[in-house]
Amino acid sequence: MITCPQIGKPAPNFAAIAVYKKKFGSIRLSDYRGKKYVVLIFYPSNFTAVSLTELIALNNRLPEFRSLSTQILAVSLENPFSHLYSLFRCRQDGGLEDLDYPLISDLTQQITKDYKLITNDGITIPGLFIIDKDGLIQYYSVNNILCGRSLNEILRVLKSIQYVKQYPGQVCPADWDYGNRTLFLDPLKSRNYFRELYSSEKI
Repeated sequence: MITCPQIGKPAPNFAAIAVYKKKFGSIRLSDYRGKKYVVLIFYPSNFTAVSLTELIALNNRLPEFRSLSTQILAVSLENPFSHLYSLFRCRQDGGLEDLDYPLISDLTQQITKDYKLITNDGITIPGLFIIDKDGLIQYYSVNNILCGRSLNEILRVLKSIQYVKQYPGQVCPADWDYGNRTLFLDPLKSRNYFRELYSSEKI
C-alpha cells in the first residue's frame, strides 16, 4: 500500500548531486531546515516543453520567493550532465541558460519514489511541495503532465501558509491573497465576516 505524503509531517530528507551555476555539487534537503522554506518541484525532463516553461517562469520570479525566505529546488530523473547541458543551451533553443537555482539529479529514483511521484513506467509525475523551516510538509499538489502549474497560485499558497504560522488562530478564506481580510479558526469569532459577506444575499 502506497502511503501518500501527509501535511504537517516531516518531508523525506535526501542527499543528491545537483547542478547550480553550471557546477556540480552535493545538496541535502536538511541543509535548509531552520533557515528557509523550500518549494520542492518535481518535473519529468529538462527538455519537455511544459517543464521548460515552468522552470523558466520560476526563475523569472525568484526575487518574490527570496523575499519570502524561500529556496526553489527542482528534481528530475535526469543525470547531472543532462542538467549541465541544458544550462549551457540558450532559452531560444529550448535550454535553461541563466537558471539561478539548483537542478537535482535523482538517478536512483529514490527521491521521487519517497515523494510518491513515479509511475509504473518510470515517469515522474509533476508534483510540488511547500516545506516549512521546521522541515514539515505544509502543502503539495500533483498535476497532469500536460498541464503547467500556476506561479501565482504557488506564491499565494506560500504567503497564506506563512501568514497563518505568523498569526496563530487566524485562517485564510477562499481565494485569499496577502492583504485581504482573514478569518478566525474559531467559527463563532468569524460570524461578523460571514454576516458582512452574505448580508445582501437572499436566503
